[in-house]
Amino acid sequence: MSGRSEKSLTRQKLDRTLKPHWVWAIALGSSIGWASFVMPANWMGQAGPLGVILGLTIGALLMIVIAISYGVLIRSYPVSGGEFAYAFLGLNRTHAYISGWFLTLGYICIVALNATAFSLMLKFIFPDFIEQAKLYEVAGWEVYLTEIIFTTLLIGIFAFLNIRGSTISGRMQFIFVSILILGVLTITIGMSSSGDTSFANLTPVFTPDTSALAAVLTMVAIAPFAYVGFDNVPQAAEEFKFSSKKALSLIVLAILFAAAIYSMMIIATGVAMPWQELADANHSWGTGVVVQEVMGVGGLIVLATALSMGIFTGLNGFLISASRVLFAMARGKVLPDIFARLHKQHNTPYYAILFAALISIIAPWFGRDVLSWIVNMSSVGVSIAYFYTTYTAFKLLKWNEQDKDYNPELHIVSPWRKVVTIIGMISSIAFLALLLYPSSPAALGQESFYALVIWVVLGAIFYIGRRRELSKYSRDELAYLILGDDQYKLANKGNDSDNNH
Repeated sequence: MSGRSEKSLTRQKLDRTLKPHWVWAIALGSSIGWASFVMPANWMGQAGPLGVILGLTIGALLMIVIAISYGVLIRSYPVSGGEFAYAFLGLNRTHAYISGWFLTLGYICIVALNATAFSLMLKFIFPDFIEQAKLYEVAGWEVYLTEIIFTTLLIGIFAFLNIRGSTISGRMQFIFVSILILGVLTITIGMSSSGDTSFANLTPVFTPDTSALAAVLTMVAIAPFAYVGFDNVPQAAEEFKFSSKKALSLIVLAILFAAAIYSMMIIATGVAMPWQELADANHSWGTGVVVQEVMGVGGLIVLATALSMGIFTGLNGFLISASRVLFAMARGKVLPDIFARLHKQHNTPYYAILFAALISIIAPWFGRDVLSWIVNMSSVGVSIAYFYTTYTAFKLLKWNEQDKDYNPELHIVSPWRKVVTIIGMISSIAFLALLLYPSSPAALGQESFYALVIWVVLGAIFYIGRRRELSKYSRDELAYLILGDDQYKLANKGNDSDNNH
């Protein structure tokens, strides 16, 4: 114990500016991103049309189960940092660091992946313009100076807008999501009702190479990646301009909308031609090819607009989240204090935003394939964060008022939600097993596994370097900095061993 009073510490606070429909748009737009428009042909090649739809729908239901734990924690602890704060609350500073370390990498890489997806779209539409000034190849991927410039400009614009304040970011997100939904509906109706398409092209509904169960499990395993954006809501919880009790309904609604959009894009892509032929053709953008063939240039413009909105919402949403995790970790003394500094005029964590943007700008120089390896690996980190959240919610919830640890100021009595948190923990472990077990149909590729090992080693080295500084603060001081004011009571009571480091 350092003896320092928590009230003598300086705890930075963010402005409450986000409206409910903006937060819903952050969750939905981040969950959709670029994948629903770019990946349908690839996913059908792995699982077949019905395999993709069933797998992602089951994944959505599992995400809702996990989201119930988020709802419990956001309601009681509406602070930036999300899973970082929850891991500290339920366990200790070391677990909080692990959760934050994986989240930061995952969020920043998805920012970069969304930005490079925009360059991919431009390369499909204007190949002669984008494919100029070839620099080199990485893992078979050709890196062009032109696309790096576009990627850098795009990330720079969103970083600037984020520094200007969450009001601008939230309003933009809602506008982008509205245009995205309108575009998806237009494409789905246009493709399904065309005389040149047929629902018969969706057969066989599963890929013939694997069993139906394996096909579905393959898609269930990518649910943490497909729906990762819903956990951007707790990152923004400190900035809610409304009751945190609404968070769960906003998350559930976003997940349901995301599942519907994924399904519609699978159908819109698959009805155009036999899906096996489309998957075997290995187009850089299979959905773009079939939409242009069936709906012409007008259809391609609508699709490109919807894709752009998906990219912008993913880029904006994850830039918000990456910067808030960095901000929360610095406020909690896990990272250097510079990441917790707030802009004098806009009160935003501008150093954290700039850092996330700079790392995102570096990534495209390594080629999209290398970036994809890292993003695939980050699904492991997201699943770990899900486990921490469900575990902490399990500790917070009680079966009844007769539980020996029950304290009405700290705990919530809700047997059914406690059961749901157990299912959430099991689901999180199942996701990890599907990703890490070598014989799993959804096991990480060799490159992604190596990237995971490297990131774990780097995290351990960095934590050892920060441990001396972190050890200056007692648990109750860190609880005040991470959770704020009166919200640190449970953390103080929950794990006294943390004081011994």
